[in-house]
Amino acid sequence: MVGVTLIEPRRFADERGWFTEVYSERAFAERGITVRFVQDNHSLSVSVGTVRGLHFQTPPHGQAKLVRCIRGRVFDVAVDVRRGSPTLGRWVGAELSADNGRQLYVPIGFAHGFMTLEPNTEITYKVSDVYSPAEDGGVRWDDPAIGIEWPTLPGVTPTLSPKDERLPSLGEFDSPFDYDGIPLSPL
Repeated sequence: MVGVTLIEPRRFADERGWFTEVYSERAFAERGITVRFVQDNHSLSVSVGTVRGLHFQTPPHGQAKLVRCIRGRVFDVAVDVRRGSPTLGRWVGAELSADNGRQLYVPIGFAHGFMTLEPNTEITYKVSDVYSPAEDGGVRWDDPAIGIEWPTLPGVTPTLSPKDERLPSLGEFDSPFDYDGIPLSPL
């Protein structure tokens, strides 16, 4: 079992372009990522400054995620929301882009979200459980108690869904996620 992990798949390039293996059950298991992914999701965010998150699914349908950007760029974050965790409320973030090919593995017990840095940005992500509306949840993207250092985009006001605008702060959230002994580490 591992915590939030930044993955940089190797690209094999030549004059035609490049090839990469974005997911291999065996290779990921060698890194300690042994969850079974059951669904792939794909989102398009048209505007720069679109914020999606901070989302999670609670037990019994918690979701681990493997996130990658296939067009454009995002600032992608994970926030520890596990009760009893010494890193509760702390976050890590990384730029994911079509150019850099990075992926972020986000285990169950972490809220996930991103902000688009380019127009028409597309994200794909694998999840370890199907969508369950009854367990769908999240916390505020701009909660000062978390203090995410989102990129500053001159002249851009972040765009959120009405649902995301109503999410509670971390202090208002009674977490059903238990600490598993793996604190959040820098990426």
